[in-house]
Amino acid sequence: MTERVQALFAMTAENLPLVFPPELLARLRACVDIDPALVARDFTEPRVRAALARTEILVTGWGCPRLEADVLDAAPRLRAVLHAAGSVKGFTGPEVWRRGIAVSSAAAANALPVAEYTLAMILLTGKDVFALRDRLREGRAFPYDGVLTGVGNLGRRVGVVGASRIGRRLIELLRPFDFAVALADPYVDAPEAARLGVPLLPLDELLATSDTVSLHAPHTAETRRLIGARELALMPDGAVLINTARGALVDHEALTAELRAGRLGAVLDVTDPEPLPAGSPLYDLPNAFVTPHLAGSQGNELARLGRVVVEEAERLSSGAALRYAVDRAELERTA
Repeated sequence: MTERVQALFAMTAENLPLVFPPELLARLRACVDIDPALVARDFTEPRVRAALARTEILVTGWGCPRLEADVLDAAPRLRAVLHAAGSVKGFTGPEVWRRGIAVSSAAAANALPVAEYTLAMILLTGKDVFALRDRLREGRAFPYDGVLTGVGNLGRRVGVVGASRIGRRLIELLRPFDFAVALADPYVDAPEAARLGVPLLPLDELLATSDTVSLHAPHTAETRRLIGARELALMPDGAVLINTARGALVDHEALTAELRAGRLGAVLDVTDPEPLPAGSPLYDLPNAFVTPHLAGSQGNELARLGRVVVEEAERLSSGAALRYAVDRAELERTA
């Protein structure tokens, strides 16, 4: 009888039933030997340490402890890490790659809800929904007579900063609408932008010509404070900045100054720090809409992440290559 592939969960235990509801957990257990009652949050715990010694596949998620050399030494049979979430930067280190351990991520699946959130915000801010809602609430009467002017999504110019998985998915979702979409990304050339169906612009030109700017770049040394006072000043009056990427991409003091002046609007699902301090003016400014980092997978959307991991485990069990393998060479410039 062939010995079954041994696997171990390493994530926040409370999330496991959401990521792997019964039908997905059954599929996973059909192809690997994994115990849902044993979820690693501390690799030094004796039961976990014993399981590591026989583990070939680590099924990770939010809350996975870092895979340092001592952990990998305790898992000599480990050959793959299947991550039921987005970025693997937070828990993988050089030793994982040096030892040739394959790493897969559900980042592509997590990109969809973020792109959907962004699309919704583009459509809503294009109609100035949030400001008009507030005025209706205050006055208990329609805040306009006849037809509104200065709003609308017909021909609205949307600038996408970063052709990440989310940026690309957003471009796809924008296609059925009457938007004029452009892209800024130093790692994309004109032929690739043409394949995406959007013009490629320098960042300054994109900022200066877009009604809505949506950020989808990773946080790296070169993108920290990518959007500062100079860049915000380039944006047209009434433009909206949407950030679902990382808070550190934006200089919040400079953004707050523009918002206080009433010149720009902002939708921020991510901030720096996160959450914002209790006294931050961004909570109260009428042209700032701040949400609690919820654009990514939430609730029943987590099962989409689990499905990716199950499919990857099935591929490994059948001897096929991983579909969503993480390329270490690209890791520094991706989320």
